[in-house]
Amino acid sequence: MRIVILTGAGISAESGIPTFRTDDGGPALWAQHRIEDVATPEAYRRDPDLVHAFYRARREAAARAEPNAAHIALAEAAEVLGERMLVVTQNVDDLHERAGHPASGLVHMHGRLASAFCTACGVRIEGGGFGDACACGRGVLRPDIVWFGEMPYEMDRIERAILAADLFVAIGTSGEVYPAAGFVDLANEVGAKTVELNLAPTSGVFRASVTGPASETVPALVRDLLDAHR
Repeated sequence: MRIVILTGAGISAESGIPTFRTDDGGPALWAQHRIEDVATPEAYRRDPDLVHAFYRARREAAARAEPNAAHIALAEAAEVLGERMLVVTQNVDDLHERAGHPASGLVHMHGRLASAFCTACGVRIEGGGFGDACACGRGVLRPDIVWFGEMPYEMDRIERAILAADLFVAIGTSGEVYPAAGFVDLANEVGAKTVELNLAPTSGVFRASVTGPASETVPALVRDLLDAHR
């Protein structure tokens, strides 16, 4: 069995990282900023200092968070299933990595807070300071984040994996933002079993839905996958 798992903000919310929006009065990422002011190329051109400050604060908040049971369970599954399982995350934190998830089985489609890249030469620097001058002398380091209006990373790899998948699982994602919102449609088209794990059902296009916190539903899913593997 070949498996693709998409993780969204809901899997990290239990670690204390705010989601984009919330319906229950909890912390929301954009409570203090409009998306248009901090998460678009136009915003960066207009006020790079504000954008750098916003992502420095996000990086610091992510560093204080700890992986939860869902991250740990997926890392354990990845170690056992190897190349048969690919996790695609919309999250820019490093909780999957800190849970022990192998890099070969993980795609950060929206980039990573831990990385910065140069606006001039394009070099990526792990832990580079947002707003710092690049060693090339021609550019500054911006967040290595895919903003609204930019193309997510490794889309060809993601789509190839979904086309070959027997099972597609979405965890803690609203399913409202494209292109990730279209992954389940592609999986349905090729006959894969599609399952969502979320606090509440979303679009209704999944063949199965499991409700509950990711820290409970994901370990249960992983137990079933590993039992089937054995």
